Amino acid sequence: MFKEFKEFISKGNVMDMAVGLVTGSAFTAIVQSLVNDVIMPLVGLLVGGFNFSDLKVTLKETADGAVTLNYGAFIQAVVNFLIVAFVIFLVVKAMNKMRAAAENLVKKEEEEAATEEAPAEPPADIALLTEIRDLLKKE
Repeated sequence: MFKEFKEFISKGNVMDMAVGLVTGSAFTAIVQSLVNDVIMPLVGLLVGGFNFSDLKVTLKETADGAVTLNYGAFIQAVVNFLIVAFVIFLVVKAMNKMRAAAENLVKKEEEEAATEEAPAEPPADIALLTEIRDLLKKE
């Protein structure tokens, strides 16, 4: 089991995963700031000047406070998710486009190299003369 764990770590999977997690958490902070500080205030302004995160329904008043259903926080979480999903979509789309362009470039270079290596077919009269020469050499 220790040997398998050592192989798993040495393959680089753990490092790739760690880099992904660190990048993901930093990206999440950026998206949350974008949503909370830029997008939601604009949306709130368009719909009457209130903050979505303050939207709630009071279910029961108690001596310690109130039991509330905070649907505004849910709306904000949905907006966060949609923005993250859209940005990831754009990143994946751009990466696929770059990968396709690189593959096309490699394919084009391979085709050019193949056409340079293959000699052109000689005209029919030259081919016939070459055959006659080769036959005469054999005799």
